[in-house]
Amino acid sequence: MGLHSLRRRLVDSPDSWGARRRARRALWLSETFPDLAQMSVIDLGGRVDTWERAPVRPKHVHVVNLEPLPGELPEWAELDYGDACALPPQIASRRYDLVFSNSVIEHVGGHERRVRFAESVHTLADAHWVQTPYRFFPIEPHWVAPGMQFLPTSLRTTVAHHWPLSHTPAKDRATAMQNVLWTELIDKTQMRHYFPHSTIRPERFCGLIKSMIAYKLG
Repeated sequence: MGLHSLRRRLVDSPDSWGARRRARRALWLSETFPDLAQMSVIDLGGRVDTWERAPVRPKHVHVVNLEPLPGELPEWAELDYGDACALPPQIASRRYDLVFSNSVIEHVGGHERRVRFAESVHTLADAHWVQTPYRFFPIEPHWVAPGMQFLPTSLRTTVAHHWPLSHTPAKDRATAMQNVLWTELIDKTQMRHYFPHSTIRPERFCGLIKSMIAYKLG
């Protein structure tokens, strides 16, 4: 089996281990919010196609992301280019039934911006569901590299540049360093600091915490 095929089997393909974990989280979401199909949801840093595949789709989904905007959207979706840590007034002034975010808070750029991200979450709705990988799980999830998150920056950059299981291998060392510096996994203490009134639900694999979900029912 080639390394590209191995990564697809682990995390990328529709029937991969990672896809099954994502499907399980989607089920948890619908169980936690049984009225999800009737809710308006703002997805900070997500994608519309995530909701196209979801077992339960909200009545309306507003995706806010810094990635380029796609063309056509389904009638139930809305998409804006925006920074979740500094939302434009026309978004920050709106209210939703639920704020959703999946694997974003570890990419926003340090503690101060994570505080602002959490402030956006608390401002936009009374209810939220914010997931992030757990820092002390032994496999760094973005590169599928054992212990990578515990290495010095220079070594993490080398791994990011050359590790064969990377999702998108960096074309040069400078790009690899950018990717490393914009990926900062957090732990439970930090998650509780950003979401002090939320329930922190662990997602476990082989008894170890793989990711955390901060959720609040509103």
